[in-house]
Amino acid sequence: MLKEFKEQRLNEIQELRSMGIEPYPYKFEKELTAREIREKYDYLQAGEVLESEKLSFAGRVMSIRHHGKTAFFHMKDDTGRIQAYVRADSVGKEKMDLFKRHVKIGDFIGVRGFPFKSKTGELTIYVQEYTLLSKALRPLPEKWHGIKDKEIIYRQRYLELIVSDEAIERFRKRFKAVQVIREFLNSRGFIEVETPILHYVTGGAEARPFVTHLNVFDIDMYLRIAPELYLKRLIIGGFEKIYEIGKNFRNEGISYKHSPEFTSIEIYQAYADYNDMMDLTEELIVEVVKRTCGTLKISYQGKEIDFTPPWKRVRMRDFLKEKLGVDILEDPDEVLLKKLEEYGVELEIKNRAHLIDKLRDLVEEELVNPTFIIDHPVVISPLAKRHREDPRLTERFELIIFGREIANAFSELNDPVDQYQRFLEQAKMREEGDEEAHMMDLDFVRALEYGMPPTGGLGIGLDRLFMFITDSPTIRDVIPFPIVKPKKFEEEEAEFEGGFEE
Repeated sequence: MLKEFKEQRLNEIQELRSMGIEPYPYKFEKELTAREIREKYDYLQAGEVLESEKLSFAGRVMSIRHHGKTAFFHMKDDTGRIQAYVRADSVGKEKMDLFKRHVKIGDFIGVRGFPFKSKTGELTIYVQEYTLLSKALRPLPEKWHGIKDKEIIYRQRYLELIVSDEAIERFRKRFKAVQVIREFLNSRGFIEVETPILHYVTGGAEARPFVTHLNVFDIDMYLRIAPELYLKRLIIGGFEKIYEIGKNFRNEGISYKHSPEFTSIEIYQAYADYNDMMDLTEELIVEVVKRTCGTLKISYQGKEIDFTPPWKRVRMRDFLKEKLGVDILEDPDEVLLKKLEEYGVELEIKNRAHLIDKLRDLVEEELVNPTFIIDHPVVISPLAKRHREDPRLTERFELIIFGREIANAFSELNDPVDQYQRFLEQAKMREEGDEEAHMMDLDFVRALEYGMPPTGGLGIGLDRLFMFITDSPTIRDVIPFPIVKPKKFEEEEAEFEGGFEE
C-alpha cells in the first residue's frame, strides 16, 4: 500500500513539472503565524468578513473537505492550526482544478487572502491565491493514537510532531525553559562557557563512560559523563561566574528517568558555598516553572507538586535515621547491609559508599515536593568540601522532586591534598570492581595546586525537570530524539503498511 501511494505521488510530481509547476519552490513570504492570525482577528463575529485586511500564511495541510467548486482545509504551523477556504470563482477554474487534483493532506502550501469567520464561528482565511510549497510522498497516520508502539514514536519523532499539536507544545515548553534558564543566569552576571565532550579521563560523576578511539593519536578517549572538572579549571584560571548547558553520556541503562544521552546544566560561582547554591537552585527552578506553567502548583501524573518557596531542607543522616532507623555515620557496614536485605535489595559491590547510596534510594521516593537533602558523608562525595562543623560529612546537597534527583551541588573541594587522597580512595574502589568510581585525574590535582577560590558548584538534570513542567511520564517523551533500540528500515516500513488512510 505504501509503495503504491509513493508511486502515485511521484507521478503527480512528474505531472506538475510537465505543467511547468515546481512542487518544491525556494521560498514564500509568510507574514503571520496561525497564533498571530487568531489573536489579531478572533474578535470577528460569525459570518463577518474583513476583505480589506490582506494576509499571507503557510503551513502543512492537515485535512481537506471538498464541496464541488469549493473546499475547506486546515493548515498547521508550529503555533497551531487555522482553517482556509478556497473556491473556483476566487482563484479561477484552472487553479481550483489543480487544487482538487494535486493539493493533498501532508503537503505544504502558502496562501494569500483575507480573514473571515464562518457561519459556525470558525476563523478562516479566504484564499485568493495559493502556492504549492512542498509535495509529501508519504501519507500521514489517520489517527495518531492508533500507533501504540512508543518505540515508533521515539524513532520517528518528526511524525509525532507533524500530527500531534500536544507534541509541538511539549517541546516548545522544553525549549522555552532553556531560554528562561539562560536569561535568568545571564541577568545575574553568569557567562555561558563551553568545555570538551571528549575526555582523556572521566570525572565529575560516578558512571560508566562510552569509550571511543582517537585515530590521530592512537589513544582511547571517553565521551564526557559530566563537565565538572573542566569547569573548575576555568574557575582556577580566573572566571568567577560560569555555566554550561550541554550533553552528557553515560553507558548505562534506559528507564523512565534514565537516558544514556541527556542534557544538564552545571553552574559554578567563586566565593560562594553550598548554601548560596541552594538559594540559586530554588530561585532558578521557581522562575522556570512560573514562566513555563504560569503557576507554582502543577499537576504531574495526577499528583500535585508545589514549587512554592521556601523549600524544605533535611540532613541526610537525620532523614535516614528517621525513616530507616540506621545511622550512616556510626553504624557499621553490617547494620547497613542488614537493613538493605530487609528491603530485598541485592548488592554486587558492598563497600560503604554503595550501602549508603542504596539506603538513600529506599526513602527518596517519599519526597514529592522539592526537598533539599543536605550534608552527605565524605565517602559518597569525592569532589565536595568537608563540612565546616563535622569532617565526616561534606557540604553537599541533592534536590529531590517526586522521588527523583534533580540537582546535585557542593561547596567545592579546593584543597589539592585532600582531593588527591579522595582520588586514591576512588582508584582503590575501581580496583575492587567498581566501574563507576572516579578515575585519577592528576592534571586536575595539578590545577588545584595553583589555587582555586572558595566555590559553589551545581548540576541540574534538565530532562527530568522538563518532565515535570510538561507532565511527561518518561524522560524519552521530553528528549526530541531519544536513544532507542535500532530496527531495520524494512521492518519499520512493514509496521506502517495498512496503517494509513488518505
